[in-house]
Amino acid sequence: MLDNRGGSSGSGVAGHAAPSTSLAGEVIVLDPGHNGGNSSASAAINRQVPAGGISKECDTVGAQTEAGYPEHSFTFDLAQRTAQILRARGAVVRLTRTTDTGVGPCIDERAKIANDLGANAVVSIHADGGPATGRGFHVIAPALSPDRANAAILSSSTRLATTLRTAFGQATGQPLADYLGQQGMTIRSDLGGLNLSRVPKVFLECGNMRNPTDAGELVDPAWRARAATGLADGISSFLRTQPAPRR
Repeated sequence: MLDNRGGSSGSGVAGHAAPSTSLAGEVIVLDPGHNGGNSSASAAINRQVPAGGISKECDTVGAQTEAGYPEHSFTFDLAQRTAQILRARGAVVRLTRTTDTGVGPCIDERAKIANDLGANAVVSIHADGGPATGRGFHVIAPALSPDRANAAILSSSTRLATTLRTAFGQATGQPLADYLGQQGMTIRSDLGGLNLSRVPKVFLECGNMRNPTDAGELVDPAWRARAATGLADGISSFLRTQPAPRR
């Protein structure tokens, strides 16, 4: 399902000033990870789907803080906030899901939404469930998929990842992850969403839900407003300086 509506009321980004360079004509897909109904639909989300030369589960439940704030709620809220900013800058923005109470969509369906739209940039929004002692955010860029079908997007996706890492860190003050990857970046070939993408795409793990300090930020609406600005600024910078090929 696709969404072209503004973010929810109280998102904290109304009136955010658009940058001098318009994003008119740019198509952006925001993919809020998981969904609120996944936990009660194990048969549906556990079924295997094609994932770029491998098979993966349709979807997963996602992480949560120790106090029970779920990743699916965080990602949906942040996607709506970010969409509102990007639309104010002139972009066409689509979300891969329109509610936080459904099931899925599966990872192959999420990739297909962006591919069919010929999106100029795609960000899959997540929050990690790492070790409680680990802090920080990281960006995941695609490696060559097992079926080698995503080769054309590797360079542009790496540029998107690098630009987004800088902007998100500046907006939020969130440190780079200290428990995986290198300098806030990981490169993976085991994620169906990246393997199946034919347009520039990255995953953003906004923080570690199991770390008390990170969790305190992720649950804070004011922090999520800053995170939305950072996410929107990173995408905007990528599109202004390294526009993806039109499709």
